[in-house]
Amino acid sequence: MALLTVILHASVVVQLVLLLLLATSVLSWGLIFDRVRVLGSASRAAEAFEETFWAGGDLGALYQTLQRDAEAQVGLATIFSAGFKEFLRLRQTEELDLTTILQGTERVMRVALSREIDRLERGLAFLATVGSVSPYIGLFGTVWGIMQAFQSLGNVEQATLALVAPGISEALIATAMGLLAAIPAVIAYNRAVTQVERLHSRYEEFAEEFVALLQRQGRAGATS
Repeated sequence: MALLTVILHASVVVQLVLLLLLATSVLSWGLIFDRVRVLGSASRAAEAFEETFWAGGDLGALYQTLQRDAEAQVGLATIFSAGFKEFLRLRQTEELDLTTILQGTERVMRVALSREIDRLERGLAFLATVGSVSPYIGLFGTVWGIMQAFQSLGNVEQATLALVAPGISEALIATAMGLLAAIPAVIAYNRAVTQVERLHSRYEEFAEEFVALLQRQGRAGATS
């Protein structure tokens, strides 16, 4: 209640700063929970797809299964579907050799991979901005509150702690609010970036292994 009283009696500028930081913090937490859900789902989907893919089943049957299940078109499944679809399309062109077909397949998978990474990175720039800017917004509120506290001393003959305490209190609250908005955003951003980098490497490794598998199958079919 004492904290709420200080906020309600703070200057308009400090109140606006606190309101801005509060809104930023709420948006950050919403985005943090969303990225935790998305990245966790992407990691689980990658594990499940790799287990199915490397089980040795028919690639055509796997492709048809994914085409019938729109919800499965996430992460590695999307990259595989895009690459295999392009491989089948190019293979129907008789004048193209295996190397050209594989190069086209690899290009399509790179595009699909880039889109998946963009989807995983959505909102991370906002978290980075909140983590870097929020302390300075809180510092602005701090400076303003202290300035108001000292200006109030100019109208009295005897300065006491009771006169400057409210201004200093609201100034410190602005600092604390800035840190409360920044710290979770920085932690979540660093964690999310690490997870995205791991998934990016995982996607790239799969794309390379898939192209190598198509190459071996294409050469085996040519020799037979």
